[in-house]
Amino acid sequence: MKIGFVGLGQMGKHMAMNMLKSGAELTVTDLKKDVFPQFEQKGVRTTTNLAEVAQAEIVFLSLPGTQAVQDVLVGRNGIIDKLGKGQIVVDLSTMSYTATLELAKRLEARGVSFLDAPVSGMEARAQEGTLTVMCGGSEKILETVRPFLNCIGNKILYMGGTGSGQLTKLINQLLFDINAAALAEVLPMAVKLGLDPEKVGQVVNSGTGKSYASEFFLPRILKNSFSDGYAMKHAYKDLVSGAEISANLCIPMPVLGAATATYQAALLKGYGDQDKGAMIRVFEELLGVAYRDNSSRKQ
Repeated sequence: MKIGFVGLGQMGKHMAMNMLKSGAELTVTDLKKDVFPQFEQKGVRTTTNLAEVAQAEIVFLSLPGTQAVQDVLVGRNGIIDKLGKGQIVVDLSTMSYTATLELAKRLEARGVSFLDAPVSGMEARAQEGTLTVMCGGSEKILETVRPFLNCIGNKILYMGGTGSGQLTKLINQLLFDINAAALAEVLPMAVKLGLDPEKVGQVVNSGTGKSYASEFFLPRILKNSFSDGYAMKHAYKDLVSGAEISANLCIPMPVLGAATATYQAALLKGYGDQDKGAMIRVFEELLGVAYRDNSSRKQ
């Protein structure tokens, strides 16, 4: 079987490499050629021509957001006109729920099956092939592509009809965002009132305040490290999607709205290239404190 893979970024390059385990004939593409040699050494065909990837029976996408997915599929140089009956497009990206539904309709009108299958897990899990994959669309199509998804994840979940994968990923991400914003707001207060940052972190991560966000970010914040997670400027799309659903369906989300304001403040401060842990810098600056361990304070 021939499969194509579009997008060899932080996550995509590892997922594409792991799909070699399937034994399928793989063609990969990306706007940047810097990772091409890694694939060529494995005998993988590389190209900058999307039309060549569109010849595959199954085309996987791992792109930075809604606009990028739309550009690849239905943009000026998009591949939708080169796809036909019996082919499958699997979108591993994180993108808008509304746009997902629209793209699925346009593909299905051409006889192309579509599966939204966003992934959860950071780069290390992408490299290990232990991601969680949330799938929306036809269950029959999921079973067709499951052998390939098993190469990139150890938990493949069927969530329901088209868009259900994106909705599930969004819910997970919004809860993560809220947790990260809460840490940013509360921890500087602890320092302002004289508590020891390291000891507070020990209590949080061994007590009821613990979350994945606290376990991941607190040790890094203490070391003044803000580059290990996904950049805020790229992750902001999740908050936009949440606000879109809230507005369109008149669903109140006050806690999410407050977290979004913190996120926006961090972006306006110029921290967009840093990870979500950097939101804490907004409140550190307001209170004139730093949530750091002793060695990082001296730097």
